[in-house]
Amino acid sequence: MPYGEALALQERCVSERRAGAPDRLLLLEHPHVITSGSGGDPAHVLVGESELQARGIERYETGRGGDITYHGPGQLVGYPILDLKPDRRDLHAYLRALESVLIHALLTWGIEGVRQPPHTGVWVGDAKVAALGIRVSSGWITSHGFALNVSTDLSYFETIVPCGIADRRVTSLSELLGREIEIGDAEGAVGEAFRSEFGHGRVDRLDGLP
Repeated sequence: MPYGEALALQERCVSERRAGAPDRLLLLEHPHVITSGSGGDPAHVLVGESELQARGIERYETGRGGDITYHGPGQLVGYPILDLKPDRRDLHAYLRALESVLIHALLTWGIEGVRQPPHTGVWVGDAKVAALGIRVSSGWITSHGFALNVSTDLSYFETIVPCGIADRRVTSLSELLGREIEIGDAEGAVGEAFRSEFGHGRVDRLDGLP
């Protein structure tokens, strides 16, 4: 799904959740795009607009937290649309819960993902396999979320300083396992881990939407 459409979809889902719709997790895959969060440093985009256009990479400013990141084919992007009830109104705890979802999902393939404070995200060794960037709107409704590199072409990360961390690299499930991993398998693992962590909510694969 094009990133601009995903932004509009999230806004609609946030409004629906505020009006009483159930919690849900949107799972999508985007065409090539670089996004900047509220802490984004323009210097962390390492190539000019002409090269971005030549490589078919769009660019968006967003309302999420965090720095610069890349989304593209072979990457599973998750947007939880949740009402953070009073007992979950702790943004740091929410980020740790999302990391737990991804850490548990990685165990499907026998991969031990870890946290590396003070950085967010999930790591395998010194390589980042999943990035986080969230937004919480009025009423404590969440949007944006996480991106898990499944079979991502990692060369696209060379156009940026991923999440503003210059001394670390990124990796993917396919690179770690030495074989191609289907995005659908990752969807199933992440969806199951999400339900286990949050105990409820729809999980929707939405790339088929117009």
